[in-house]
Amino acid sequence: MYQVIARKYRPQGFDELIGQEHVQKTLANAIASGRIAHGYIFSGQRGTGKTTVARILARCLNCINGPTATPCGVCSACVEIGAGNSVDVLEIDAASNRGINEIREIRENVRYRPARDRYKVFIVDEAHQITKEAFNALLKTLEEPPEWVVFILCTTEANEIPNTIASRCQHFTFRSVDFAEIMNRMKYIASQEGIEASEEVLSVLAQAGEGSVRDSLSAFDQAIACCGKTLQVEDVRGLLGLFGNGPLRAVADAIRASDPGEMLAIVENLERSGQSLQHFARELARYWRNLLVAKISGQFTRLISASEAEQKELLETAAAFSEEDLTRYLNLTLELYKTMQSSLQPRLHLELGLVKLVQAGRLQSIEEAISGLPRQSAPPPPEPVRKVAPPTPTPSSTPAPASAPSGDLRQNLHQALLKERLNISADALEQAELAVQGPELVLKGHKSLSFALKDKSIERLASQILGKPVRVRFEPTANAAPPPPPSTEKSPAEDSELRQRALSHPGVKRFQELFPEAQVRTVRNLSE
Repeated sequence: MYQVIARKYRPQGFDELIGQEHVQKTLANAIASGRIAHGYIFSGQRGTGKTTVARILARCLNCINGPTATPCGVCSACVEIGAGNSVDVLEIDAASNRGINEIREIRENVRYRPARDRYKVFIVDEAHQITKEAFNALLKTLEEPPEWVVFILCTTEANEIPNTIASRCQHFTFRSVDFAEIMNRMKYIASQEGIEASEEVLSVLAQAGEGSVRDSLSAFDQAIACCGKTLQVEDVRGLLGLFGNGPLRAVADAIRASDPGEMLAIVENLERSGQSLQHFARELARYWRNLLVAKISGQFTRLISASEAEQKELLETAAAFSEEDLTRYLNLTLELYKTMQSSLQPRLHLELGLVKLVQAGRLQSIEEAISGLPRQSAPPPPEPVRKVAPPTPTPSSTPAPASAPSGDLRQNLHQALLKERLNISADALEQAELAVQGPELVLKGHKSLSFALKDKSIERLASQILGKPVRVRFEPTANAAPPPPPSTEKSPAEDSELRQRALSHPGVKRFQELFPEAQVRTVRNLSE
């Protein structure tokens, strides 16, 4: 019966394990020193070896030569544990056995000694799916189990394990496996299986796993089933729905050429070939990330999951962009991919997003914009001020008098002020001295006039009368008499009208009815 590659080449000992040296070393030392815990939590990304290490640990504990970090692999305990049919090593799928009844069965089983082996090992996969009530039922048993019991909880979501459980176990975090280690493992398997696969093909398969050995081997198995013993890179990419660097590099070339039409052509080709536009947006984001890492490192690096030939091409492409540009393109592409996840028109959004990348490539940094500005020469230093002696006045030279205002200026200004209802009287203007000196209208008088002249309407009125803009400047005169207050006397007609309105008021009429002999002698306007 055919056995898939991921199971056929599953590690049977710590020496075959890849990418988890920290777990391997700690467990091996614990077994050698006899410090075996009763509970372990193995957490990490899928396909990184959690269940595999749990089985290896069970073999180490129950091997006929054990406990040992190097099980023999041939005794009945090692063979049965490797095949998954050992009586004393129970693998439980918590996704389908997550309730309190299943946990109660485990509690009952814990009470009995192993049928043959040294330890009874419970391997619980997807442990985070156990219900809260079931965890509570397991809590006491996990804290103080019999000396022959070991619990191993495997999970991809360690944060879902209750703290009361986690505090009673030793926690090991499994890392994603390095790209180079996956490549070496696949080269070994290809040689064992007689598969012809170039380094570029293996690179594509390793990238498909994204750090998961099992996922990469599953993709390898799928490629063999599709293409036979000889794998071609284009066939493998088409099978897995991956994109080569060709269309991705075309996007970068269109940005450098500032050609939005090429972006539309790229989307058209993707649509015609039946490619997933959402998948292309995701791969484009990964491409910008790799370019940014290549730009920052400036050399071959393990941070990029790509072969040496692909990394060389990335370095050449990254040289044409700045770190700021690549960061901007990566952010825009991530936003584009997020939008396309729920878009009903993915082509429209992809076209718009790619055109935005072209427009972003036309942006100029502030430093470049400033450096392109024409330099202005510094202003010449001011000439030194030379002191010139004033000319000696001669009897015939007299100072030029200020130009006197026209005869109608005072009268016109007074009428305009009255029309504007400004608080300055004719008597105040009569006592003040007016003189036009260039752009200024100078008023000289008592200092109390300065309050009335603060209104800017006076400047406006004076400018209208003189036919040119003027400023009003006040100069107080020490010996000037204060202007008389504005007259409050009313004409007989105004006084009669005010008296009639007051007497017709309902309140006044009511008062006169109550006091018929009362007389109204004076009427005063309270608003004045």
